[in-house]
Amino acid sequence: MATYTLISSNILSSSAASVTFSAIPATYTDLVLRCSSRDTQASVTDYYLNLNFNGDTATNYSITSIYNFGSAAASDRWTSQTNGYIYQDNSATATANTFANIEIYIPSYTVSQNKPYSSFGAPESNVANLSTRSVSAVAGLWRNTAAITSIVIAPPTSSFVSGSSFYLYGISNA
Repeated sequence: MATYTLISSNILSSSAASVTFSAIPATYTDLVLRCSSRDTQASVTDYYLNLNFNGDTATNYSITSIYNFGSAAASDRWTSQTNGYIYQDNSATATANTFANIEIYIPSYTVSQNKPYSSFGAPESNVANLSTRSVSAVAGLWRNTAAITSIVIAPPTSSFVSGSSFYLYGISNA
């Protein structure tokens, strides 16, 4: 049975351009990052977050996503990106005081192979234009064989608002 251990948490008491988890210990098999976030971006188009491992901003990230778009599904694919992407952040146009729910799973984060990750997200809003993007799934790959020792998550053009919360867990197989 898998055991989840809280490594670190960050509940913002003021706005922040990014959230960083550093000095991640190599004592677990997998990592899970759970977020409840909202950003200051006024545009509904800013519905994703950047994800960065170990400060790597070279073109080492690939992303495939699927999401619903009203009554139809849609997908995107990017290669050779400078960040990973995670969908479904609540922007300033969402219903007041609501936060998106996101979970990022990073298996085998210490092995000497490229690092996959997956994320699932859902915004919380009753605003009509946000309800068209109500759930997403992302499969990402960081093409680097180094163990993951730090993670940065950030809105691309704005800041997280006060009250956004982030929890990093290590998973051990028992």
